[in-house]
Amino acid sequence: MAKDRDGTIILSLSGKWVSWSHTVVAYSAFFGALIVGMNLHFHKIVKNEHYGYPDEWFPSVSATIGDRHPERSLFQFLIAITSGPRFALVFFWYFLTARPNSFLPKFTLTVGLIRTILCGGWVYVTSTDNHQWHDIYMISYLLFTLPWTLGCLALSPNNARAIKYRKYLAGAFFGTLVPLIYFFIQHKVHKVPGAYTIYAFFEWSLILFDVGFDAVTALDFAGLDLRIVDVKGVSKGRSGEMADYVAEKTKNDNNLKALVSGKFSWVGMIDAIADVYTGFMFWTILTSLGVTIWYFPLWHMGLSGYEVLVMTSTAPYFLGIRPLRRFLTKNMMITSILSLTGLIAFYYPKPSTRLFVTGAGVFFSCLALAAGFFAERHNPARLEGKISAFSIGLIASSIAKFACYSNNPVWPIMGAENDGLNRIGLALGVLAVLWSSRKSTSVQDNSPKNIRKGSSFPISLGLAGLFFGLHSLLSDSSTMITWVWDGFPVTGPLAVPHGAFTFLAMGLGFFIGNSHEGLSRSWPMFAFGCISAAIFHNNHGWWGYYGAFALAIYLTSIIPSFIRTAVQHGPGKTFGNAFFLYNLLVLAHVWTVAYAFVPGGPLLRERTDLVMIMTMSLIGAGVYSTAILSTNSKGKPANTIHLSPFQKRVKLYFLYTLTVLELTAVGIAYMRFPTMDYEPYNKDAKVVSAGIWTVHFGIDNHMWSSERRMRDLIKEMEVDIIGLLESDLQRIIMGNRDMTQFLAEDLGMYADFGPGPNKHTWGAALLSKFPIVNSTHHLLPSPAGELAPAILATIDMYGEMVDVLVFHSGQEEDVEDRRLQSEGIAKLMGDSPRPLILLSYLVTKPHQGNYNTYVSGDSRMNDIDPSDWDRWCEYILYRGIKRVGYARVSRSTITDTELQVGKFVIGDDRTSSDTIISEDQVPEAWRFPARFHGEGVRGHRYHVFNQPRYFA
Repeated sequence: MAKDRDGTIILSLSGKWVSWSHTVVAYSAFFGALIVGMNLHFHKIVKNEHYGYPDEWFPSVSATIGDRHPERSLFQFLIAITSGPRFALVFFWYFLTARPNSFLPKFTLTVGLIRTILCGGWVYVTSTDNHQWHDIYMISYLLFTLPWTLGCLALSPNNARAIKYRKYLAGAFFGTLVPLIYFFIQHKVHKVPGAYTIYAFFEWSLILFDVGFDAVTALDFAGLDLRIVDVKGVSKGRSGEMADYVAEKTKNDNNLKALVSGKFSWVGMIDAIADVYTGFMFWTILTSLGVTIWYFPLWHMGLSGYEVLVMTSTAPYFLGIRPLRRFLTKNMMITSILSLTGLIAFYYPKPSTRLFVTGAGVFFSCLALAAGFFAERHNPARLEGKISAFSIGLIASSIAKFACYSNNPVWPIMGAENDGLNRIGLALGVLAVLWSSRKSTSVQDNSPKNIRKGSSFPISLGLAGLFFGLHSLLSDSSTMITWVWDGFPVTGPLAVPHGAFTFLAMGLGFFIGNSHEGLSRSWPMFAFGCISAAIFHNNHGWWGYYGAFALAIYLTSIIPSFIRTAVQHGPGKTFGNAFFLYNLLVLAHVWTVAYAFVPGGPLLRERTDLVMIMTMSLIGAGVYSTAILSTNSKGKPANTIHLSPFQKRVKLYFLYTLTVLELTAVGIAYMRFPTMDYEPYNKDAKVVSAGIWTVHFGIDNHMWSSERRMRDLIKEMEVDIIGLLESDLQRIIMGNRDMTQFLAEDLGMYADFGPGPNKHTWGAALLSKFPIVNSTHHLLPSPAGELAPAILATIDMYGEMVDVLVFHSGQEEDVEDRRLQSEGIAKLMGDSPRPLILLSYLVTKPHQGNYNTYVSGDSRMNDIDPSDWDRWCEYILYRGIKRVGYARVSRSTITDTELQVGKFVIGDDRTSSDTIISEDQVPEAWRFPARFHGEGVRGHRYHVFNQPRYFA
């Protein structure tokens, strides 16, 4: 036997066999189950919820390994054997790459162990056992795959062949996720035959690439030996305890880059997290101002005077006062603490008080932002941190909205009653401010020498365009998606799950701006941004979103260069002018739709294109200013700032934070993915309940977000199809929200957002328990007043195609508009060859004026209750379908308009009669819910007639 200095070597085994055994057994588990399953249960495992053989002819991984015996048992048996080599592989990688005081190897080891345990979760808890937990384990495994892959790539020893294979396999793995998601949506949403088979091929490809990535370790482990050493001589003819010994790894000459070497500091990591949270608070408070202001012109039906508070963001003008600027920049904790005012507004029930407290928060937040940037202008690392916090804070606030159905959980319109997290947000804000403010700031009034500054005005213009672009397009991941949405069938991205792609674009922009600042501020990159904006503005579907994705990259990439340029000028003029011009853009983009209610409105009527051009032009001025600052006094390129290894590690902490946020967004997208398995309330009786409700932009009478209260009434009224009017909230003044997300997901309904925010309407949306086969969006003639949106949708109701038309006409003052619109809607209804239900806001009296155009021989429509004389706005009309009931339900304090609901029966050929009958004369399944009789519940009851009406 060979001798080791500590004893006799019983067995010596090359480390590469750890990799090979893991690879062979893992592949055997998956493909062994596939072979067995295809031979024994082919037709069963290729069948899914929509199709079977021959439309689908190849099984998914889950169906193969989890549904049938014996393939399930074979798979789990072999995976159990794989666990040993798997744990050994993870530890071997750590031993190979570990270095003194280096954090990344320990981090990668931890991720690898967690990932291995999660693999056991989705292997032994199959989709048949518990679908939810199987999915949780699976998505968590995929999320941890990203840091494992990146960690392995960063730590790879100096082996060109292994590095090349890792890059190829990692790229193939993550590249496969794109078509995988696409074909899953084709299967789940569009129900395309054969789409699941294609999806299955990509799913199996992930297995190949995942196991193959780890198999590359065989090239690195060839230099390691696994040895069993007898250190006490107990192996000579006797059985006994054996000591395990792993040989020291061979010397590796590959030194890690400074970015990933050196000692990890939890203090530095917490610094980054606290700074990002302060950025999150800034964007939370800034984005909350518009929605609190918006409440007041809603009730005044015009300018209320409270709109002046939009100018609270111009607080940086006060930094033009030199003594005040010096005091604030030396005492940043004061303004930071005062900025938390915006987070305590929810304590005040009175809307006007809440608005003024929010305005104060915006005032101090913008003051602290400008003062903080200016104070660190000579400290590259600290300035880098503040810029990163500002950028990642925007991403964090948008992800918070993504998780909470487009409402920020710590806004002043949220509270305990509507799932707000205000107290938690405030507590974390206090901790973040106290932690961040403990670092002293040294202020110098002298500017850097030998640098051409130029005028402060161009960079003010650039910041204004940048702030507006970030706020109006990127403060919510669904905003740009609703711009390019054009109805069913789906030809573009969905708010869920594709909102996660927007976060990816923002993350890429952040990385480019921090690592290639020269590129981000260049004129070619500006041209790239302008072209992206043009593609985004002028296209629908995926092509429009490609432009949006590129524009998101550009906007976030220019943040560092713009702010670094801005801080070289006086903060009062630079940031004060920037926020003033930003506010003008905010008003301009509201004026494009609110032109009928504001002075000078017609000048910007429907001119979102002008607002986009102004935004990019202002950004162009900022690019010009950064170009001046990037050269010295002789016109030559200025010296590049070189960061120390410590400063690079600080930068890395922000990248860690960003990575966690991006992974969180992916997890949220997965968990929120729509199930598409919705069922109506009374499917056995083939009853359809259709409602119309003007919901006043999702803000109730006391300025609280109203989606939860709306949800409760719609659910308890058992409404299968509902038209929502005044539902477009995708503007700064409305908070960049999408109420259809929460309602559709919670109620289990398909959603058509309706004409997007670039169509300049107040919004019309359609929610349906039944599949929406096709939908088109229309803008009715409006030569003088506000635009009138309409959605015409063909819906599959119990196998019969029925058209549903949701429509909002113009206001009372524009008589000619309403006449033309009534003719346009009558033509749409008359041209439809199918049974039809109109859910509408008509602004007319029954049997008078335009009513006789809507209900006419040309439209062929009938009033759901011709005897109901007390209507002005909301009407339900129908034809070709049996109407059996009609109810009017009081709104409580949710909005200013009631909910109207009609009941119809599919497949009943009897002609509807206007004869009113009692409730006991209709079948139980045809009746409206009893809970709203009498006093009702929560302020909702049947009113006007004090009960529903039923018809023979």
